[in-house]
Amino acid sequence: MKSKRSKACDISPKVRAVVAERDGGICIIKGCGQVGIPNAHYIPRGQGGLGIEQNVVSLCMDCHHLYDNGGMREEYGKQIKEYLQGQYENWDSINLKFDKWEWVEK
Repeated sequence: MKSKRSKACDISPKVRAVVAERDGGICIIKGCGQVGIPNAHYIPRGQGGLGIEQNVVSLCMDCHHLYDNGGMREEYGKQIKEYLQGQYENWDSINLKFDKWEWVEK
């Protein structure tokens, strides 16, 4: 059985579909242009990043790897943040983390 945090951080098929449509199926990193997969968390799962569309973007496999493991966290993080701020009015990263006192399973 999954914990509440694990469930909250998972990206559901519904969220994946919404993000894929929003991002046009393309990696959102400037200058990339490759096919993007809607499974990259802006706030990482390990830090309680929720699996909601305001925290998930489409990245190609190369950019996703560089973002998570290849030293591009800061640069790509800035691009992702700007992108998400442009997509959602009143977007605020404070709302993207799991809070065990506020989270309700949907």
